[in-house]
Amino acid sequence: MQQMVAIQIDAPGRPLRKVTRAVPEPGIGELLVEVTACGVCRTDLHVLDGEIPAHYPIIAGHEIVGRVAVVGPQVDGFAPGQRVGIPWLGHTCGQCAYCRTDRENLCDAPLFTGATRDGGYATHAIADARYCFVLPDRFSDVEAAPLLCAGLIGWRALRLAGDAPTIGLYGFGAAAHILAQVAQAQGRTVHAFTRDDDEEGQAFARSLGCAWAGGSSQLPPAPLDAALIFAPVGDLVPLALRAVRKGGRVVCAGIHMSDIPTFPYADLWEERMLLSVANLTREDGISFFEMAGRTDLRIVTESFPLDDAGEALRRLRTGRVKGAAVIVPPRIA
Repeated sequence: MQQMVAIQIDAPGRPLRKVTRAVPEPGIGELLVEVTACGVCRTDLHVLDGEIPAHYPIIAGHEIVGRVAVVGPQVDGFAPGQRVGIPWLGHTCGQCAYCRTDRENLCDAPLFTGATRDGGYATHAIADARYCFVLPDRFSDVEAAPLLCAGLIGWRALRLAGDAPTIGLYGFGAAAHILAQVAQAQGRTVHAFTRDDDEEGQAFARSLGCAWAGGSSQLPPAPLDAALIFAPVGDLVPLALRAVRKGGRVVCAGIHMSDIPTFPYADLWEERMLLSVANLTREDGISFFEMAGRTDLRIVTESFPLDDAGEALRRLRTGRVKGAAVIVPPRIA
């Protein structure tokens, strides 16, 4: 029986544990994928810390790139050897009011890759074929991995921002470094906000074409039309509201955020809007990868072997990853 290797979270707050188990068989509508790269996302830390619902023990990781190993029953459009990407939203019921109105990102009975179904910190993963995407050839496996969440959620957040010509990105990590380039390709002006003392991060943002970069406690040189918050810090919401002009939007793009402090109604008044992003739709994925395939994006990554997944998460927690961290599992003969 073929064996797979994975890094498992046994319970919230417990150390990561390396496990070996039998490679699973895909069920109806599923693919077995041999993982070649898996991005490391802040949501993985929320799963590790027990800050969002998860089924333990769980294999984390939801920015998965790999090759189809086995096509399950009743699956069309995929073949063994084909490269696919597996995102955070891993399954929906297809029956609830949200699924029936093309809002499956709000499904009443979803499964989430790396949280409520096993993810990609492993040599193999099972995926719902409906939520697997064909990836642009221009990106290597490691480069493509962060696109599966950092890119997709950033894309949905940018779409919720509307046609805002000047945007601010709070938290300049994996998602923002991709989205800054996408926004500029659309002709928008981008301002980047980092930790106040993160001069290296600000320089990184400017190297990617941001018109201005500074600390999150600062106001930008001119009011923003929209602000997108990627850092899971509730204190940033009032700051972002003060940075946007009348009628501007503030989009919270994370799955988890610390509590938002009270703030004067005047900061929200004058038709400013506060929105949140939840997951993604398949249309988000299709449109994003079509755009990414024709856009000259520089995906900055740091690679870690599967055994060093814990170190990758520690570096992400302390803000010591430039761009995106990516796990590269060993090849299984």
